[in-house]
Amino acid sequence: MSTALITGASRGLGAVAARRLAEQGWTVLAGCREPADLSLDPALDIRPIALDVTDDASVAAAVTEVERHTEALDVLVNNAGIAGAEREVAPADTTAEHLRPVLETNVLGPVRVTHALLPLLRRAEHPRLVMVSSSLGSLSDMDNGRWERYPYLAYPSSKAALNMIAVLYARTLPDVLVTIVNPGWTATGLNDFRGSQTPEEGTDAIVAAVLDTTGPSGRFLARDGVVGW
Repeated sequence: MSTALITGASRGLGAVAARRLAEQGWTVLAGCREPADLSLDPALDIRPIALDVTDDASVAAAVTEVERHTEALDVLVNNAGIAGAEREVAPADTTAEHLRPVLETNVLGPVRVTHALLPLLRRAEHPRLVMVSSSLGSLSDMDNGRWERYPYLAYPSSKAALNMIAVLYARTLPDVLVTIVNPGWTATGLNDFRGSQTPEEGTDAIVAAVLDTTGPSGRFLARDGVVGW
């Protein structure tokens, strides 16, 4: 039996990815701030785990809870992310306080959770680490003008930082398969449901990364395959 932990699994891409994996026979530990908010199907092995990625004590408690469910964690999916309450503040008007909660969740959160769960990952036969990023964090995409419609600091900079962190994990953790995922422009609460893809389509790359055991490590993966960021 394979086990995955998905952060931010109470809604959006995290909830859909959890359901899709459970439908394939996985045990899914669904990390969410309010486990009571999770809608569960009794036919699926989805187990709520209280987890606030911005809080050290919450993460430590979650590790203890994960150890109650499994001796080894096959996959960690760092999916939890926010756009920020001030997500459409012009760069010139953006302050450090605008960026702080976004970076705390989208950058420090994955580092905090990965560091805490790495020992459990390393007990698995084929440990995988999946980082859910965004093409908004691609320097080449931003440079070619593709994202002129989103000229804001917090979210894109957080995903660019996450990309670099993931690449460095891939280069320094030879025993863990690391994949950086671009779900695509998906209709979720993160963008007020304005995306062109369904949440099901948005989780295609996440599910593919979870199921893959061969790599190579350090890839940037989208629905239609590897992308060169």
